[in-house]
Amino acid sequence: MKKNTRYWSLLTFLFLIFLQACSPKKQNAAATAAATTTKQTTPETYYALDDFKSVKKFDTHVHINTTDPALIKQAEEDNFRLLTINVDAPHYPEIAEQQQLALIHVKAFPERIAYATTISVQNFNAPDWQNKTIAYLKDSFAKGAVAVKFWKNIGMELKDNKNKFVMVDNPQFDPIVDYITQNKKTLIAHLGEPRNCWLPLEKMTVNGDKNYYREHPQYHMYRHPEYPSYEQHIQARDHMVTKHPDVTFVGAHLGSLEWSVDELAKRLDKFPNMAVDMAARIPHFQYQAVKERQKVRDFFIKYQDRLIYATDLVFNKDKSSAEIRKQAHETWSRDWKFFTSDENMSVPSIEGTFTGLKVPREVVDKIYYQNAEKRFSGTRQNNGNTQ
Repeated sequence: MKKNTRYWSLLTFLFLIFLQACSPKKQNAAATAAATTTKQTTPETYYALDDFKSVKKFDTHVHINTTDPALIKQAEEDNFRLLTINVDAPHYPEIAEQQQLALIHVKAFPERIAYATTISVQNFNAPDWQNKTIAYLKDSFAKGAVAVKFWKNIGMELKDNKNKFVMVDNPQFDPIVDYITQNKKTLIAHLGEPRNCWLPLEKMTVNGDKNYYREHPQYHMYRHPEYPSYEQHIQARDHMVTKHPDVTFVGAHLGSLEWSVDELAKRLDKFPNMAVDMAARIPHFQYQAVKERQKVRDFFIKYQDRLIYATDLVFNKDKSSAEIRKQAHETWSRDWKFFTSDENMSVPSIEGTFTGLKVPREVVDKIYYQNAEKRFSGTRQNNGNTQ
């Protein structure tokens, strides 16, 4: 009997221990400990809105046409690097002055700003145009330019000796593109315009385009059927990239394919050295996201290595420092919300509301910084790989 009593006492003791271990409080404590350990060792999948200032970012398309460093000061506060781009545009200062302004800022804030030079198409038909252009680029590269901008006057204004429009695939440009490639610089090209440019104002998809072409009718191609068509601009650009497969190419303004993520995907698939910046075209993503948010989000995830954040902020001498800083911060904050949250949003550029894309943080890191660093730090992309 004593042996049986000791036996049952032992079983009872073990059973009580078992019940204690299985109690809800113990289970919850164990689960909490496991969750805490996991949270400490696994990084969060997404950024929050509050992460805005702590994350390194790069706005690769701004135009600082003033000695005022207000935009750079705001970039410091919001954790941005900047690429200020010279442009062969009639409403900008002369190209030499733009470069001088850029160099002033680069010297004062070398860790915060870089600059892209440009080419002039003045005297394009002169026999020494190529040599003079290459000489200017050589000087710009020596001064620190990390990229070269081609502007939409190629294809929309420039004409040859026979009064025909000169497109970007014209052989005159081949030595220029080759020189950019050989020097491992990036070619940024604003070629053509949004497809809305060939539509009447009332049929345009975003308000920004309606306002721009209402104010700049000379660039509203719907009014000028004698000019090259939208398709001709895209074909010429594609032909130029085909002729120069080793050039690191960034299509400014979503490569003028802003209206369709499907069409943009076709070019990114075809040209491995092509990337696009989003300058002044994020509303076109938002317009598509109103009805096809998942499709737009999937596009960002699939092509996360080829998309580069940019705004096209332009500041001249006519704006105060406070105005510059306010506009930049509001623009950057609004875009961050679109990419990092799944909140319902509305913006002045489009009708209707849409939901933020809330892409994973690794996608955010690429589109906001890493992709820009690869293309604007003096290295070159070749078939999708850094040399």
